[in-house]
Amino acid sequence: MIPLRQTWPDELAQRYRERGYWRGETFPGFLRERAAQFSDRVAVIGGDGASLTYGELLAGARTAAAGYLALGLKPGDRVVVQLGNIIEFFPAVFGLFLARLVPVYALPAHRLTEIVHFAQKAEASAYVISATHDGFDYRMLAREAVAQVPAIKHVVVIGEAEEFVPFANFKANDATLPDDPSPSDVAFLQISGGSTGLSKLIPRTHDDYIYTLRASAEICGLDDDSVYMTALPVAHNFPMSSPGVFGALYAGSRIVMCPSPSPETAFALIEREKVTITGLVPPLALLWMQAAAKTTHDLSSLKVIQVGGAKFMPEAARRVRQTIGCGLQQVFGMAEGLVNYTRLDDPYEIVVETQGRPISPDDEILIVDDRGNPVPDGEPGNLLTRGPYTIRGYHNDDSANARSFTEDGYYRTGDVVKRTPEGYLVVQGRATDHINRAGEKISAEEIEDHLLAHPQVFDAAVVSLPDPFLGEKSCAFVIAQGEKPKAAALKAFMRTRKVADFKVPDQIVFVDAFQTTAVGKISRKELRAMLREQFLSDKAKG
Repeated sequence: MIPLRQTWPDELAQRYRERGYWRGETFPGFLRERAAQFSDRVAVIGGDGASLTYGELLAGARTAAAGYLALGLKPGDRVVVQLGNIIEFFPAVFGLFLARLVPVYALPAHRLTEIVHFAQKAEASAYVISATHDGFDYRMLAREAVAQVPAIKHVVVIGEAEEFVPFANFKANDATLPDDPSPSDVAFLQISGGSTGLSKLIPRTHDDYIYTLRASAEICGLDDDSVYMTALPVAHNFPMSSPGVFGALYAGSRIVMCPSPSPETAFALIEREKVTITGLVPPLALLWMQAAAKTTHDLSSLKVIQVGGAKFMPEAARRVRQTIGCGLQQVFGMAEGLVNYTRLDDPYEIVVETQGRPISPDDEILIVDDRGNPVPDGEPGNLLTRGPYTIRGYHNDDSANARSFTEDGYYRTGDVVKRTPEGYLVVQGRATDHINRAGEKISAEEIEDHLLAHPQVFDAAVVSLPDPFLGEKSCAFVIAQGEKPKAAALKAFMRTRKVADFKVPDQIVFVDAFQTTAVGKISRKELRAMLREQFLSDKAKG
């Protein structure tokens, strides 16, 4: 297998250790510490009321670890994990950590195309799923994935397993567990929005990731009285570490797993569990604000709503306090590393007008023009960053690394931002061909490739359009081949391609031809920009 690595230059690694960012902690180690401190305290509770104490979580993780190893998995093996917001997520994942296996986090919305890509790219040998989630049978998906990726030798199922391995049948055997990993080892692989196709894999180490969740928990005021609810899919970086469920466990807080982010489900849990903090993407924040005016549920325990994943417009940000009755914290970050927060004691105008400032004094920020020259504060530019928890390279992807990282280790985020004199960032949009749809970053090229497989599509170009609800939506400009298909038929075709539903174009516009230069050549990026501007101009004219 291709080794998993994430390394920083020696002088920077030494600095990060000397300054206390990297403390030599690991996920197995910190779970044991919290279980010793808070053995009988509830660590996580589900929407159905089922719960695990810290002691039970550690015991369940040890059992899971022994079960994985008994299957024949070996330390260093990679395991795709696709679970919804259920309490079993924690013993399943911490069991992988204790067995020194490497989770590869997939989202519940992902389908065969994405799962096969993750498994092949990571060289995964196992797959952990729920039997069903939100009306979808993941065992059917597993059968298809195993057929395409024979290297997946084991499918572990939470729930009715059918022909696969039941998670509930794992047996404890502490004697089989290996020593803890090194803090510099890769703890897991997260997924990134793909700029030129399917997602890239992001190796995060124990030291760098625990630093970000530990610092996030401090910035967000988490302690052992806090109750953090995850309404977003738990495997996203935002609800995992900003401060997220891992930050909550580190702080000794209680986690509430919300099975659906809908106001009717979430509000009932906030009242029942006295939730103090949760995180949302802007479209959900708008829904919650609308629903809060009519709800009969008591939301008074809620101290802070975090909003991140996409830019939260100031006009909407100003309504949080008056509609939901709690504070707002803006969050702007990425699975590759850099995370920014407005602070809980920041002036109101900073909270509603900016997307925060970095976690760490050693988060290095460059804002440059298209030629790489620094721009003054207040001017928009391309955001580059490096620091103690920002990766230096993707896994098994040389071409992406060449595009995404400078020679001196800065990550090109693809975001356009402005910096205030106080060091806060204001997000302006994306410089790349990503579409940031309600926090899900989608590759325009990937959608185009699927559309071009349709026999009645000659060419397609996919762009982002501003949307008051989603932040951005996807619009596909299509040149038909022969008889023009119906837009609904193209959307249905996309769904047959077994991709996540959020990748299906929100809007389809048929055009006769794409504009080209005098010599007939134009880059796809320029074409997308021209189509987007022309569409918005025509729409403005009415």
